[in-house]
Amino acid sequence: MTDNFFKISLAGDLGSGKSTVGAILKERFDAEIVSIGKIQRAMASELNMDTCEFNKYQETHPEFDKILDGKLADYEPLKGNFIFDSRMAWHFVPSAFSVYLACDGKEAARRVIGANRQDETYESVDEAYSRLLLRRQREQKRYYDFYNVDITDMANYKLVVDTTGKTPQEVADEVVAGWKKHFENN
Repeated sequence: MTDNFFKISLAGDLGSGKSTVGAILKERFDAEIVSIGKIQRAMASELNMDTCEFNKYQETHPEFDKILDGKLADYEPLKGNFIFDSRMAWHFVPSAFSVYLACDGKEAARRVIGANRQDETYESVDEAYSRLLLRRQREQKRYYDFYNVDITDMANYKLVVDTTGKTPQEVADEVVAGWKKHFENN
């Protein structure tokens, strides 16, 4: 454990539980959550787009990624307790303990539908699965094109947790155990 602060970055599959696990960790560690997804959704709303439309728009408008990534990079020198809910925090805040949450695609689609987000509506699990997969592919390509990084390369992360079939509390416990073990060994 570090003396003055901890930083944890939660990346992962869409619907893997990043926000839910982040909320549990927030309470446990009295931490600030930095959610790039929430910021991105607000940007999309300002442009009268849903999340999928905005992701596609970002492919030809990298200035939006630069804004989001700059917000992350600003946290690197800061001391404090932060949980980053972001696909790229591991890259822009390298001092953070980087975690990847994986999840079966169909289960992730069910979770996203169950979240009842206003900007993400689907007719069925199959439609959600297809659209989430397309969104993920676009993100992967965009980050590779812009930064030459592969967000699906598990070597980027200090811990990988499969959340399929686990409660958010179980996942949070695994993250904490991995975080403690990492800092005990370093």
